[in-house]
Formats: sequence, C-alpha cells, structure tokens
Amino acid sequence: MIVVAIGVMLTVFMHAWVTGIIGDSIEFNAKFETGHVKVTTRAYAQNAGQLPIDLALENVTDIKQSLGKEYPDMEWVERTKFSGLIDVPDETGETMAQGPALGISVDILSEDSKEKERLNLNNSLVRGNFPENSGEILMSEGFSQKLGISPGDEVTLISSTMYGSMAIYNFTVSGTVTFGTRNLDKGTVIVDISGVKQALNMYDASAEILGFFEEGYFQKEKAEEITKEFNAKYSEAEDEFSPYMISIRDQNNLATLIDMSEMLTTTIIFIFILVLSIVLWNTGLISGLRRYGEVGVRLAIGESKGHVYRSMINESIVIGITGSVVGTFVGLSIAFLLQIYGLNFGDVMGESSIMMPTTFRARVTPPAYFIGFIPGVFSIVLGTMLSGIGVYRRNTAQLFKELE
Repeated sequence: MIVVAIGVMLTVFMHAWVTGIIGDSIEFNAKFETGHVKVTTRAYAQNAGQLPIDLALENVTDIKQSLGKEYPDMEWVERTKFSGLIDVPDETGETMAQGPALGISVDILSEDSKEKERLNLNNSLVRGNFPENSGEILMSEGFSQKLGISPGDEVTLISSTMYGSMAIYNFTVSGTVTFGTRNLDKGTVIVDISGVKQALNMYDASAEILGFFEEGYFQKEKAEEITKEFNAKYSEAEDEFSPYMISIRDQNNLATLIDMSEMLTTTIIFIFILVLSIVLWNTGLISGLRRYGEVGVRLAIGESKGHVYRSMINESIVIGITGSVVGTFVGLSIAFLLQIYGLNFGDVMGESSIMMPTTFRARVTPPAYFIGFIPGVFSIVLGTMLSGIGVYRRNTAQLFKELE
C-alpha cells in the first residue's frame, strides 16, 4: 500500500506541476498583453503591434457595463499601451536625459482593482511606493537607473494624443519595479488609467478592454463561445471602429503555443503514468510470486485454486484503492500548497527576454483527482492477475517438495 501511495502521489503531483508550469507561461502573456479575451476596435486589432491609440474604443463605460451584465463570470479591465519619450529635466528645467518608453496604463488607484496582484506589482516593487494619485507613475528599475531617476523626481512624457496632436505631460516617479524579463525592464512605465486619459486626451476611451475568467485560467471552448456571441451582436464588418472581441489564441501567434502546450502536457503525463504503471505492475507481479509458498499451504489445507486466485485479486484491489486514495490526498495537498505559494526560480533564470513568470505554480485540475487511480489500481491488479495464473499450474508433487 505504501508503494502504491508513493507512486500515486508522484503521479498526481507531477500532473499538477507540469500543467501549472506550462499553463503559467500562457497566463503570463494573458496578464500583461492579451487577457483571456480582448475587446478593441476592428481597426486597432489589425494594427495592434503599432499601438494606434487613435483607433481606440470610445464610450468604454457603456461597453464595460454591457460586458459585465452579459458575462458576469468574467472580470473586465481597461488597458492602454502607448509609446513615448521620457524627458528628465535638470534643476534649471533643461533636458538632462531622455529615453524611449513603453507605457502600460492599468487601474492602480481603485480599491477593488486586482491589477496589482495580476501584474505581481506588490512583489516587484524595488524602491519607493505605489502611485497615490493620477499624476504619479511607476518606472522599471533598469530604466530609472539608465536615466538617473529616483522616486520623487519629476519626468515629462512626450507622446501623441488620441487625436494625433502632441502630448506633453508631467509625472512624478513614485517608485520603481522589476519584472524579471528584459523586454519589460529595459524601458517600461506603468501609469494609472486615469492619468493616461488626462495625458493623452482619452476621456471615456481606452485602447483595449481585457477580460479574465474568474477561475484565473484560459478556457478555450468558453472563450470561443463568448467571442462568437459578442461579435455577432456588436461588431460590424464594414465599421472599422465597431467593437471586436478576440481570444488569446488569436493574438501574438499564441494559438500554436497553446496547442503545443496542451500536446506537451499530455505527452509528459502519459509517459510518466506509463513508466509508473510498469513499476507498480512489476510490484504486483513480484509480490504475487513471493507468495507461492503461502499459496501452496492454502491449497494443501483444501482451499480451491479459484478461491485463492480471486482472493489475491480482491486483496490487490483493496490495496490499490486504499493506496490511491492516500496518495491522491497527499499529492493534492502538496499541489495545492504550490498552487498558492509557488516556487521562485528568478535567481536561476536571471534576466530573460522571454515573457515567462519567475515564480512557477502547480495547477490542480479535475483530472488530478482521479488520474492516480490508473496506475494505482489498474497496474497492481494486472500484475497480481498475471502472477496469480501460476496458482492454476501448481501440482501436488511440487507442493510436497516445497513443504519439505
């Protein structure tokens, strides 16, 4: 039973761990870039790589309200990515340093906003504090060091408004953050969504509205259903400014990555279960062979071969089920802990240019509750059945020879 329990525990844990690691790479992109689904204008979706805020959504308050009513099991947030130049003045107001920046506007100031947790900003803060008003920004630590900026310094954002005119707006750096990926750390600023609307003249407008499933993970079938339903109701092919919803699979060539991830997860789990099944099958086989002396005694006192064989199988079924229940419980317990706390590999990964998280977490899915019973019950019962066939080959002469 202990052997079965250990094997099942490893199976359950490995399933949750592999599913979590591969899924986290996709979720990292969803949190920073794509959402599980995204609503933009048709024109913006076709030119998203250029960050064309002049093609942004208008009347986003009404759109969000409609989304909240029709899809209440999802969270909808406004995001606007923009590019610009960060200008650092000296004491006399003259330019001391400049650098190109990628801006990400999120809802930081609202009390009920989950954006800090979603972007892991609480654990990414290096210096200073989070913005307390719309005139403050967060800057990546590497970018701030390059420009010689410290929390409390003022900088000027030079960009373009939603209507194409030049935008010049002053911000105060409230703090610095690090994301662990080179693409984000080399020149990113994070601004509250209200500050960007003032700076870029985007009142009641937003480049994107991202939708996230409450479960925290992408659901392919559900996302496809929502996008088809929304586009059929609100999007018009001839109107380039009509709202248009796309899922994460239709962005940044992620469909291939998602499909490969699902295939890789299935392959890894299948190989692991196959190997473990062979081990437990061998355990049942050996345990049956080692009991031939006991079988001989039971046959000598008059027990039938069929009864001996059935009793051995029944014992293995009980052992398999008991061990599987214990192993599943322990494996799920460990997986749930790693799903909550995770393991940080930031020091090992260093500064990577790949959009991947530095903290990997397990993910408990419905198959984890029963997948351990496949090797735990089936394999050991099969091994016992194969070894138990020898019971029918026993003869009296061999029995007396063994008893001597």
